[in-house]
Amino acid sequence: MFSAFRISDQDGKVSGRVVECALEELSTGGVLIKAAFSSVNYKDALAATGSGRIVRRFPLIGGIDVVGVVESSAAAPGGQVPFEPGAAVLVTGYDLGVAHDGGFAGYVRVPADWVVPLPRELSAFDAMAIGTAGFTAALSIVEMERNGLAPGNGPVIVTGATGGVGSLAVQCLAARGYEVTALTGKPQEEPYLRDLGARHVLARETLQMGTRPLEKASWAGAVDPVGGSTLGWLTRSMLPQGCIASSGLTGGTELQTTVMPFILRGVKLLGIDSVQCPMPMRREVWRRLATDLKPAKLAETAHQITLHELPSAFETLLKGQARGRYVVQLS
Repeated sequence: MFSAFRISDQDGKVSGRVVECALEELSTGGVLIKAAFSSVNYKDALAATGSGRIVRRFPLIGGIDVVGVVESSAAAPGGQVPFEPGAAVLVTGYDLGVAHDGGFAGYVRVPADWVVPLPRELSAFDAMAIGTAGFTAALSIVEMERNGLAPGNGPVIVTGATGGVGSLAVQCLAARGYEVTALTGKPQEEPYLRDLGARHVLARETLQMGTRPLEKASWAGAVDPVGGSTLGWLTRSMLPQGCIASSGLTGGTELQTTVMPFILRGVKLLGIDSVQCPMPMRREVWRRLATDLKPAKLAETAHQITLHELPSAFETLLKGQARGRYVVQLS
């Protein structure tokens, strides 16, 4: 038996609690992982509280991230075992914690083609201090660089900068030599953001977004996990040939803009999907996270908690009061 945080729906009310679970209760899959850590993302908070229609079946163990070691691995059709017992691995995205029992448990069973070898340069704790949030941040940077972004092009802005994606994007960009501006609704966190690598900090409350189809061209790139009116403003404020990586909706799902930024400045709006990212790209992004994009302040931005502390973490995330990342200790 092992502990797990299971989400249930009772008469339309979604909630989660820590339960004791057996291996035979887990979702099917070819790889059984003895989990070491998971992490808490905004999506986890939506799923576990019912604030968003995330979970597709009940009951379900939550957690869209996990890292640990292989306990056992079923042979592939050709007879080859994809992962040897004891191999350090991680899983993020796919149906984990959404339609398949997730990472908030002592053991996790998943299909072999969801599993990524843990890069040697990352500890298990580091991997979950990064987690889906850091993977999303790094994927945003990789996709923008594939579309022409480079440190010499000009400043890059990160919105929602104290959150999971934002705080890791600031670090990853700084590691690559970009001039980073952090946009935040928490101006009191300016020292923290500068310590992460931000050269400039903008307070959201003082930002004049304007209403013209094109505003002052300011940014060569933008990592935006916020969406809503912030994303609309970004489209109007990019430098010619600038790139925006859009990955979130904490600020809303509606996008108000015009075609002007795209046809007069060549602005590129890139959708970032960390859930179904193809495995070759997934492995490449994790390689980059372990090398040139590795965040320098993981210890400062990650807070370790237990399964029993998850409800408090969910509440903090949903209120927009989180700073950095929550890492869940499982072993």
